[in-house]
Amino acid sequence: MRILVVHNYYQHKGGEDVVFQQEVEALRENHQVETITFQNRKGIKGLLQFALYPWNFFAANKIVAKAKYFKADIVHFHNIHYAIGPWAFRKLHQAGFKTAMTLHNYRLLCPSATLFFDGKIFTASLHQDFPKTALSKKVLDHSWLKTFITAFVYYFHRKVKTWDMVNKFIVLSDFAKNIFLTSRFGLQKSKFAIKPNFVPQPVELENNTDNHFLYVGRLSEEKGILPLLEAIKDTTHQLKILGTGPQLEEVLAIVNSSRNLEYLGFLPQEDISKALNNCSVLLVPSVCYEGMPMSIIEAFALGVPVLSSNIGILAEMVQPYQTGLHFDIYDKNNIIDTLQRWDSMSDEDKDRIKENCKLEYYSRYTEQHSINLLEKIYSDVINENK
Repeated sequence: MRILVVHNYYQHKGGEDVVFQQEVEALRENHQVETITFQNRKGIKGLLQFALYPWNFFAANKIVAKAKYFKADIVHFHNIHYAIGPWAFRKLHQAGFKTAMTLHNYRLLCPSATLFFDGKIFTASLHQDFPKTALSKKVLDHSWLKTFITAFVYYFHRKVKTWDMVNKFIVLSDFAKNIFLTSRFGLQKSKFAIKPNFVPQPVELENNTDNHFLYVGRLSEEKGILPLLEAIKDTTHQLKILGTGPQLEEVLAIVNSSRNLEYLGFLPQEDISKALNNCSVLLVPSVCYEGMPMSIIEAFALGVPVLSSNIGILAEMVQPYQTGLHFDIYDKNNIIDTLQRWDSMSDEDKDRIKENCKLEYYSRYTEQHSINLLEKIYSDVINENK
């Protein structure tokens, strides 16, 4: 197949960029793959990009020209916010190209993109024709203008049927698919396909008997790091923390006053893998609807169980007593009880769960499995209506 992959880089590298790069590299092993990328800018250039967001003819024309020159069988989009915009789908449809789009978040439904605002899940936009509640609360960067423009872009393109011109939307989970199907998005079930993310098989080091817990991720409100630390700071549970973010100062304040907590900083991927190898359990205390945390997939690949909140996709990825346990991130006592429940398990039960984690990785999250699913999606789209 001849596959053109389109992606818009944010100003700061994120998980979507990693997925884009991984999939392109994997697809190139058996297919002809070209990419065209854009970059969000700051200052005057950024304002111009944002102003063009609803109908960026320039970006659309570049993509169509590349698709024609390459003679693409399919054009696969990742992020389009905001230097590309949805207009490219209309131009590609008019030119006769088949398209797919991976929905890494919920921006097509709500300007927040994460369905998270002011410290809690925010779902008002899902059932409103226009996300007026999101606008009144200024859910995007606390900016009325940014929230309005983003809301208008996706509302306008829903009204003019742009999303009908996308042949297939790729979501990461059943949970995400159900969110879109039960919202005002208005597309049929057949428009969606599920394909989880993957991580390459990490190098498994010699087993370490260290019994500490590990947190890997952004230090921010939606990740639930502060409620987790507040819950366990006066216990005997040892926790090591990897990452950085806007709540770093608050995290350090708690860590520096606690004997059982240790902050390791922001580490490269190789060192993160080593840290996962050397822990007993990964903790994922998110209070938002995650997309599909890569840290959980890598933990499974290494046979590391996961204790997580029971919110959104985490309730789907982590199966109690099979690949980990769930806790209520809003209940301090429940968090402590869950950690104690894990510690009190027999070595036999822990080993069984660890083995289940590896089985889960090999059955759902390997590169080969993911690319096989992606190739089938492409083939179905290309052969559609032939």
